[in-house]
Amino acid sequence: MLDLGLSFLGSVARDPNALAVVDGELRLTYGQWYRRISALVAGLDSLGLAPGERVVTALQNRWEAATLHWACQFAGVIVTPVNWRSTAGELDFFLQDAEAKAVVYEETSAAAIRGSQLSARLPRIALDSVSPGDTPFAALTDGDRPEARPRVNAEARSVMLYTSGTTARPKGVPRRQRAERAAALAHVAQNLYGRGERTLGVMPLYHTMGVRSLLAMSLVGGAFICLRRFDAAEALRLIATERVTNLYLVPTLYHDLVHHPAFAEADTHSVRKLGFAGAPMTDGLLKKLQAAFRPDLFVNHYGSSEIYTFTIEQNAPAKPGRPAAPGSIRWCAWSSSAPIPSTSWPRPAKKARSLHFLPAMNPSTATGVVRTPTPRRSARAGISLATPASSIPMATFSSPAGSTT
Repeated sequence: MLDLGLSFLGSVARDPNALAVVDGELRLTYGQWYRRISALVAGLDSLGLAPGERVVTALQNRWEAATLHWACQFAGVIVTPVNWRSTAGELDFFLQDAEAKAVVYEETSAAAIRGSQLSARLPRIALDSVSPGDTPFAALTDGDRPEARPRVNAEARSVMLYTSGTTARPKGVPRRQRAERAAALAHVAQNLYGRGERTLGVMPLYHTMGVRSLLAMSLVGGAFICLRRFDAAEALRLIATERVTNLYLVPTLYHDLVHHPAFAEADTHSVRKLGFAGAPMTDGLLKKLQAAFRPDLFVNHYGSSEIYTFTIEQNAPAKPGRPAAPGSIRWCAWSSSAPIPSTSWPRPAKKARSLHFLPAMNPSTATGVVRTPTPRRSARAGISLATPASSIPMATFSSPAGSTT
Protein backbone atom coordinates (compact mmCIF):
# COMPACT_ATOMS: atom_id res chain seq x y z
CA MET A 1 0.00 0.00 0.00
CA LEU A 2 1.42 3.38 -0.99
CA ASP A 3 1.89 6.21 1.46
CA LEU A 4 0.02 9.41 0.65
CA GLY A 5 3.13 11.31 -0.42
CA LEU A 6 3.89 8.74 -3.13
CA SER A 7 0.21 8.70 -4.01
CA PHE A 8 0.24 12.45 -4.64
CA LEU A 9 3.44 12.17 -6.69
CA GLY A 10 1.59 9.65 -8.85
CA SER A 11 -1.16 12.22 -9.38
CA VAL A 12 1.40 14.81 -10.42
CA ALA A 13 3.07 12.38 -12.84
CA ARG A 14 -0.24 11.34 -14.43
CA ASP A 15 -1.94 14.74 -14.60
CA PRO A 16 0.59 17.57 -14.13
CA ASN A 17 -1.54 20.06 -16.08
CA ALA A 18 -4.94 19.02 -14.75
CA LEU A 19 -6.80 21.44 -12.49
CA ALA A 20 -6.25 20.36 -8.88
CA VAL A 21 -7.60 23.04 -6.54
CA VAL A 22 -9.69 26.19 -6.90
CA ASP A 23 -10.22 28.86 -4.25
CA GLY A 24 -11.70 32.10 -5.53
CA GLU A 25 -9.31 33.54 -8.09
CA LEU A 26 -6.60 31.01 -7.28
CA ARG A 27 -6.41 28.03 -9.64
CA LEU A 28 -3.58 25.50 -9.41
CA THR A 29 -2.74 22.50 -11.55
CA TYR A 30 -1.22 19.42 -9.94
CA GLY A 31 2.25 20.53 -11.03
CA GLN A 32 1.77 24.03 -9.61
CA TRP A 33 0.24 22.72 -6.41
CA TYR A 34 3.13 20.31 -5.89
CA ARG A 35 5.53 23.25 -5.94
CA ARG A 36 3.48 25.04 -3.25
CA ILE A 37 3.32 21.86 -1.19
CA SER A 38 7.08 21.35 -1.50
CA ALA A 39 7.70 24.91 -0.32
CA LEU A 40 5.44 24.34 2.68
CA VAL A 41 7.28 21.13 3.61
CA ALA A 42 10.48 23.18 3.76
CA GLY A 43 8.59 25.80 5.77
CA LEU A 44 7.52 23.21 8.33
CA ASP A 45 11.16 22.16 8.56
CA SER A 46 12.13 25.73 9.34
CA LEU A 47 9.78 25.65 12.34
CA GLY A 48 11.45 22.50 13.64
CA LEU A 49 8.46 20.19 13.10
CA ALA A 50 9.58 16.56 12.96
CA PRO A 51 7.87 13.40 11.68
CA GLY A 52 5.37 12.06 14.20
CA GLU A 53 4.67 15.44 15.76
CA ARG A 54 1.22 17.03 15.56
CA VAL A 55 0.15 20.40 14.25
CA VAL A 56 -3.34 21.61 15.18
CA THR A 57 -5.23 23.65 12.58
CA ALA A 58 -8.36 25.80 13.02
CA LEU A 59 -9.17 26.62 9.40
CA GLN A 60 -12.07 26.83 6.99
CA ASN A 61 -12.00 24.96 3.67
CA ARG A 62 -9.46 27.04 1.79
CA TRP A 63 -6.56 26.12 -0.44
CA GLU A 64 -4.08 26.72 2.37
CA ALA A 65 -5.79 24.10 4.56
CA ALA A 66 -5.76 21.57 1.71
CA THR A 67 -2.10 22.38 0.96
CA LEU A 68 -1.14 21.95 4.61
CA HIS A 69 -2.89 18.58 4.69
CA TRP A 70 -0.78 17.34 1.78
CA ALA A 71 2.45 18.89 3.06
CA CYS A 72 2.03 17.04 6.36
CA GLN A 73 1.74 13.74 4.48
CA PHE A 74 5.12 14.35 2.84
CA ALA A 75 6.76 15.62 6.04
CA GLY A 76 5.33 12.90 8.28
CA VAL A 77 3.75 15.53 10.51
CA ILE A 78 0.32 14.51 11.82
CA VAL A 79 -2.22 17.11 10.77
CA THR A 80 -4.83 17.59 13.50
CA PRO A 81 -7.68 19.76 12.22
CA VAL A 82 -10.31 21.09 14.62
CA ASN A 83 -13.46 23.15 14.20
CA TRP A 84 -12.60 26.75 13.34
CA ARG A 85 -15.50 27.80 15.58
CA SER A 86 -13.78 26.34 18.67
CA THR A 87 -13.56 28.54 21.75
CA ALA A 88 -10.30 29.39 23.49
CA GLY A 89 -11.00 26.77 26.15
CA GLU A 90 -11.75 24.13 23.56
CA LEU A 91 -8.55 24.97 21.71
CA ASP A 92 -6.58 24.58 24.94
CA PHE A 93 -8.07 21.11 25.34
CA PHE A 94 -7.18 20.11 21.76
CA LEU A 95 -3.65 21.50 22.02
CA GLN A 96 -3.00 19.67 25.28
CA ASP A 97 -4.69 16.42 24.29
CA ALA A 98 -2.90 16.28 20.93
CA GLU A 99 0.43 17.35 22.44
CA ALA A 100 0.62 19.86 19.60
CA LYS A 101 3.94 21.34 18.51
CA ALA A 102 2.39 24.16 16.45
CA VAL A 103 -0.98 25.69 15.64
CA VAL A 104 -2.33 27.22 12.41
CA TYR A 105 -5.17 29.74 12.40
CA GLU A 106 -7.03 32.28 10.27
CA GLU A 107 -9.07 35.42 10.90
CA THR A 108 -12.20 33.51 11.94
CA SER A 109 -10.31 31.61 14.66
CA ALA A 110 -7.92 34.43 15.66
CA ALA A 111 -9.92 35.55 18.72
CA ALA A 112 -9.92 32.02 20.15
CA ILE A 113 -6.19 31.72 19.47
CA ARG A 114 -5.53 34.97 21.30
CA GLY A 115 -7.57 33.73 24.25
CA SER A 116 -5.86 30.34 24.35
CA GLN A 117 -3.21 30.03 27.02
CA LEU A 118 -1.45 27.07 25.45
CA SER A 119 -1.24 28.56 21.97
CA ALA A 120 0.93 31.36 23.34
CA ARG A 121 3.63 28.76 24.09
CA LEU A 122 3.66 27.28 20.58
CA PRO A 123 4.81 28.39 17.13
CA ARG A 124 1.74 29.95 15.51
CA ILE A 125 1.15 30.18 11.77
CA ALA A 126 -1.32 32.82 10.59
CA LEU A 127 -3.14 32.84 7.26
CA ASP A 128 -4.66 36.33 7.30
CA SER A 129 -3.65 39.15 9.64
CA VAL A 130 -0.54 38.23 11.60
CA SER A 131 0.01 38.97 15.28
CA PRO A 132 3.50 39.89 16.50
CA GLY A 133 5.70 36.83 16.80
CA ASP A 134 3.53 34.65 14.55
CA THR A 135 4.68 33.25 11.21
CA PRO A 136 2.80 34.30 8.05
CA PHE A 137 1.64 31.26 6.08
CA ALA A 138 2.68 33.03 2.87
CA ALA A 139 6.28 33.14 4.08
CA LEU A 140 6.26 29.32 4.26
CA THR A 141 5.00 28.80 0.71
CA ASP A 142 6.81 31.53 -1.23
CA GLY A 143 9.79 30.84 -3.46
CA ASP A 144 11.20 27.75 -5.10
CA ARG A 145 12.21 24.91 -2.81
CA PRO A 146 13.48 21.41 -3.55
CA GLU A 147 10.76 19.01 -4.61
CA ALA A 148 9.33 17.28 -1.56
CA ARG A 149 9.81 13.55 -1.21
CA PRO A 150 7.94 11.32 1.24
CA ARG A 151 9.79 10.93 4.54
CA VAL A 152 7.58 8.27 6.10
CA ASN A 153 5.96 5.03 4.97
CA ALA A 154 2.35 3.94 4.80
CA GLU A 155 2.33 2.89 8.47
CA ALA A 156 2.95 6.45 9.65
CA ARG A 157 0.11 8.44 11.15
CA SER A 158 -1.56 10.75 8.63
CA VAL A 159 -4.26 12.66 10.45
CA MET A 160 -6.01 12.81 13.80
CA LEU A 161 -9.70 13.69 13.70
CA TYR A 162 -11.62 14.53 16.86
CA THR A 163 -15.02 13.06 17.64
CA SER A 164 -17.91 15.38 18.43
CA GLY A 165 -17.74 14.73 22.15
CA THR A 166 -21.50 14.22 22.51
CA THR A 167 -21.17 11.86 25.49
CA ALA A 168 -17.82 13.00 26.91
CA ARG A 169 -14.77 14.98 25.93
CA PRO A 170 -13.89 14.70 22.22
CA LYS A 171 -11.51 11.85 21.47
CA GLY A 172 -8.71 12.01 18.93
CA VAL A 173 -8.98 9.26 16.32
CA PRO A 174 -5.59 8.74 14.64
CA ARG A 175 -5.52 7.23 11.15
CA ARG A 176 -2.51 5.83 9.32
CA GLN A 177 -1.57 6.82 5.80
CA ARG A 178 -2.40 3.34 4.50
CA ALA A 179 -5.87 3.60 6.07
CA GLU A 180 -6.44 7.03 4.56
CA ARG A 181 -5.43 5.93 1.09
CA ALA A 182 -7.51 2.76 1.34
CA ALA A 183 -10.50 4.85 2.40
CA ALA A 184 -9.97 7.25 -0.51
CA LEU A 185 -9.80 4.33 -2.95
CA ALA A 186 -13.00 2.92 -1.47
CA HIS A 187 -14.63 6.34 -1.80
CA VAL A 188 -13.71 6.49 -5.48
CA ALA A 189 -15.05 2.97 -6.07
CA GLN A 190 -18.26 3.37 -4.09
CA ASN A 191 -19.12 6.68 -5.76
CA LEU A 192 -17.95 5.53 -9.22
CA TYR A 193 -15.76 8.62 -9.63
CA GLY A 194 -14.13 8.94 -13.03
CA ARG A 195 -11.04 10.76 -14.18
CA GLY A 196 -11.26 14.52 -14.00
CA GLU A 197 -14.16 14.71 -11.52
CA ARG A 198 -14.83 18.01 -9.81
CA THR A 199 -16.21 18.10 -6.28
CA LEU A 200 -17.49 20.94 -4.14
CA GLY A 201 -15.03 21.04 -1.25
CA VAL A 202 -17.32 22.33 1.45
CA MET A 203 -17.51 19.50 3.99
CA PRO A 204 -14.99 20.53 6.65
CA LEU A 205 -11.48 19.18 6.53
CA TYR A 206 -11.75 18.46 10.27
CA HIS A 207 -14.32 15.76 9.39
CA THR A 208 -13.84 12.50 7.52
CA MET A 209 -16.23 13.60 4.75
CA GLY A 210 -14.08 16.60 3.86
CA VAL A 211 -10.82 14.66 4.00
CA ARG A 212 -12.29 11.88 1.89
CA SER A 213 -13.35 14.33 -0.82
CA LEU A 214 -9.88 15.91 -0.88
CA LEU A 215 -7.95 12.65 -1.16
CA ALA A 216 -10.37 11.02 -3.59
CA MET A 217 -10.01 13.83 -6.11
CA SER A 218 -6.24 13.39 -6.19
CA LEU A 219 -6.63 9.72 -7.10
CA VAL A 220 -8.67 10.53 -10.22
CA GLY A 221 -6.88 13.70 -11.32
CA GLY A 222 -9.89 15.69 -10.16
CA ALA A 223 -10.41 19.18 -8.80
CA PHE A 224 -11.24 20.23 -5.25
CA ILE A 225 -13.38 23.39 -5.51
CA CYS A 226 -13.05 25.17 -2.17
CA LEU A 227 -16.11 26.66 -0.49
CA ARG A 228 -14.86 28.06 2.81
CA ARG A 229 -18.21 27.91 4.58
CA PHE A 230 -21.51 26.76 3.19
CA ASP A 231 -23.66 29.35 1.47
CA ALA A 232 -26.36 27.96 -0.82
CA ALA A 233 -26.21 30.80 -3.34
CA GLU A 234 -22.42 30.61 -3.59
CA ALA A 235 -22.56 26.83 -3.83
CA LEU A 236 -24.97 27.07 -6.77
CA ARG A 237 -22.72 29.63 -8.45
CA LEU A 238 -19.65 27.39 -8.08
CA ILE A 239 -21.55 24.34 -9.33
CA ALA A 240 -22.41 26.24 -12.51
CA THR A 241 -19.14 28.08 -13.16
CA GLU A 242 -16.76 25.27 -12.16
CA ARG A 243 -18.89 22.49 -13.71
CA VAL A 244 -18.94 20.48 -10.48
CA THR A 245 -19.64 16.82 -11.27
CA ASN A 246 -20.34 15.37 -7.83
CA LEU A 247 -21.67 16.51 -4.46
CA TYR A 248 -20.88 14.85 -1.12
CA LEU A 249 -22.85 16.66 1.59
CA VAL A 250 -24.90 16.15 4.73
CA PRO A 251 -28.71 16.20 4.35
CA THR A 252 -29.08 19.68 5.88
CA LEU A 253 -26.92 21.24 3.17
CA TYR A 254 -28.85 19.45 0.43
CA HIS A 255 -32.06 20.81 1.95
CA ASP A 256 -30.72 24.38 1.90
CA LEU A 257 -29.49 23.92 -1.65
CA VAL A 258 -32.69 22.67 -3.30
CA HIS A 259 -34.92 25.04 -1.30
CA HIS A 260 -32.92 28.15 -2.19
CA PRO A 261 -34.86 30.63 -4.35
CA ALA A 262 -32.11 30.56 -6.98
CA PHE A 263 -32.11 26.77 -7.39
CA ALA A 264 -34.82 26.64 -10.04
CA GLU A 265 -32.78 28.85 -12.39
CA ALA A 266 -29.36 27.47 -11.46
CA ASP A 267 -27.37 25.35 -13.91
CA THR A 268 -26.72 22.10 -12.05
CA HIS A 269 -26.66 19.78 -15.07
CA SER A 270 -22.98 18.97 -14.59
CA VAL A 271 -23.74 17.18 -11.28
CA ARG A 272 -24.17 13.48 -12.04
CA LYS A 273 -23.37 11.87 -8.68
CA LEU A 274 -24.80 12.63 -5.25
CA GLY A 275 -23.55 11.27 -1.94
CA PHE A 276 -24.43 11.93 1.68
CA ALA A 277 -23.51 10.81 5.18
CA GLY A 278 -23.68 12.07 8.74
CA ALA A 279 -27.46 11.70 9.19
CA PRO A 280 -30.50 10.00 7.66
CA MET A 281 -32.34 11.80 4.87
CA THR A 282 -36.11 12.17 4.79
CA ASP A 283 -38.19 10.53 2.09
CA GLY A 284 -39.36 13.93 0.89
CA LEU A 285 -35.85 15.29 0.48
CA LEU A 286 -34.65 12.13 -1.27
CA LYS A 287 -37.46 12.42 -3.79
CA LYS A 288 -36.88 16.13 -4.32
CA LEU A 289 -33.15 15.63 -4.96
CA GLN A 290 -33.81 12.69 -7.26
CA ALA A 291 -36.22 14.77 -9.33
CA ALA A 292 -34.04 17.91 -9.30
CA PHE A 293 -30.70 16.33 -10.26
CA ARG A 294 -31.69 12.99 -11.82
CA PRO A 295 -28.29 11.65 -10.76
CA ASP A 296 -26.62 8.58 -12.19
CA LEU A 297 -25.73 7.53 -8.63
CA PHE A 298 -27.15 8.48 -5.22
CA VAL A 299 -24.99 7.09 -2.40
CA ASN A 300 -25.71 6.92 1.32
CA HIS A 301 -22.74 6.22 3.59
CA TYR A 302 -23.10 5.09 7.20
CA GLY A 303 -20.26 4.97 9.71
CA SER A 304 -17.25 6.58 8.08
CA SER A 305 -14.99 7.97 10.81
CA GLU A 306 -13.18 5.20 12.68
CA ILE A 307 -14.07 2.75 9.86
CA TYR A 308 -14.56 3.68 6.22
CA THR A 309 -17.31 2.73 5.73
CA PHE A 310 -19.52 0.43 7.78
CA THR A 311 -22.22 0.21 5.12
CA ILE A 312 -23.26 1.97 1.93
CA GLU A 313 -26.32 2.15 -0.29
CA GLN A 314 -25.80 3.16 -3.92
CA ASN A 315 -29.50 3.77 -4.57
CA ALA A 316 -30.48 5.87 -1.56
CA PRO A 317 -34.02 6.76 -2.76
CA ALA A 318 -34.86 3.04 -2.67
CA LYS A 319 -34.45 3.00 1.12
CA PRO A 320 -35.88 6.29 2.40
CA GLY A 321 -36.26 7.53 5.93
CA ARG A 322 -33.27 5.87 7.52
CA PRO A 323 -29.49 5.74 7.37
CA ALA A 324 -27.75 2.89 5.62
CA ALA A 325 -28.37 0.34 8.36
CA PRO A 326 -26.31 -2.86 8.46
CA GLY A 327 -29.27 -5.21 8.06
CA SER A 328 -30.68 -3.56 4.95
CA ILE A 329 -27.72 -2.60 2.85
CA ARG A 330 -26.50 -3.71 -0.49
CA TRP A 331 -22.75 -3.49 0.19
CA CYS A 332 -20.64 -3.49 3.31
CA ALA A 333 -17.26 -1.88 3.95
CA TRP A 334 -14.72 -3.98 2.12
CA SER A 335 -11.88 -5.92 3.69
CA SER A 336 -8.63 -7.00 2.10
CA SER A 337 -8.89 -10.38 3.84
CA ALA A 338 -12.60 -11.08 3.45
CA PRO A 339 -14.07 -12.84 0.41
CA ILE A 340 -15.25 -10.63 -2.43
CA PRO A 341 -19.05 -10.26 -2.45
CA SER A 342 -20.62 -12.32 -5.22
CA THR A 343 -24.09 -13.07 -6.53
CA SER A 344 -23.23 -16.76 -6.16
CA TRP A 345 -23.18 -16.58 -2.36
CA PRO A 346 -25.74 -18.82 -0.59
CA ARG A 347 -28.81 -16.81 0.38
CA PRO A 348 -30.47 -17.30 3.77
CA ALA A 349 -34.05 -18.52 3.71
CA LYS A 350 -35.15 -15.56 5.83
CA LYS A 351 -34.10 -11.93 5.71
CA ALA A 352 -30.96 -11.37 7.77
CA ARG A 353 -31.45 -9.22 10.82
CA SER A 354 -27.84 -8.05 10.93
CA LEU A 355 -24.58 -8.05 9.04
CA HIS A 356 -21.76 -9.32 11.24
CA PHE A 357 -18.68 -7.27 10.58
CA LEU A 358 -15.30 -7.01 12.28
CA PRO A 359 -14.16 -3.39 11.78
CA ALA A 360 -10.49 -4.00 12.57
CA MET A 361 -10.24 -6.24 9.48
CA ASN A 362 -10.96 -3.31 7.22
CA PRO A 363 -7.77 -1.76 5.79
CA SER A 364 -9.19 1.72 6.37
CA THR A 365 -9.86 1.22 10.09
CA ALA A 366 -8.44 3.73 12.56
CA THR A 367 -6.04 2.54 15.24
CA GLY A 368 -7.82 3.32 18.48
CA VAL A 369 -8.13 6.69 20.18
CA VAL A 370 -5.47 8.77 21.86
CA ARG A 371 -5.14 9.47 25.57
CA THR A 372 -7.98 7.09 26.41
CA PRO A 373 -7.18 4.45 29.10
CA THR A 374 -9.42 1.75 27.56
CA PRO A 375 -9.75 1.71 23.77
CA ARG A 376 -13.34 1.90 22.59
CA ARG A 377 -14.77 -1.42 21.54
CA SER A 378 -17.01 -2.32 18.66
CA ALA A 379 -20.51 -2.91 20.03
CA ARG A 380 -21.22 -5.26 17.17
CA ALA A 381 -17.99 -7.21 17.06
CA GLY A 382 -16.77 -6.86 20.64
CA ILE A 383 -13.18 -6.03 19.68
CA SER A 384 -10.89 -3.08 20.12
CA LEU A 385 -10.43 -0.78 17.14
CA ALA A 386 -6.70 -1.16 17.76
CA THR A 387 -6.74 -4.96 17.46
CA PRO A 388 -4.42 -6.14 14.66
CA ALA A 389 -6.37 -7.65 11.78
CA SER A 390 -4.06 -10.64 11.70
CA SER A 391 -5.21 -11.73 15.16
CA ILE A 392 -8.94 -11.72 14.34
CA PRO A 393 -10.83 -14.66 12.83
CA MET A 394 -12.37 -14.24 9.40
CA ALA A 395 -15.54 -12.14 9.40
CA THR A 396 -18.88 -13.73 8.58
CA PHE A 397 -21.22 -11.76 6.34
CA SER A 398 -25.00 -12.27 6.31
CA SER A 399 -26.46 -10.96 3.06
CA PRO A 400 -30.09 -9.79 3.20
CA ALA A 401 -32.48 -11.93 1.22
CA GLY A 402 -33.20 -10.39 -2.11
CA SER A 403 -30.13 -8.12 -2.06
CA THR A 404 -27.77 -7.86 -5.02
CA THR A 405 -24.57 -8.69 -3.22
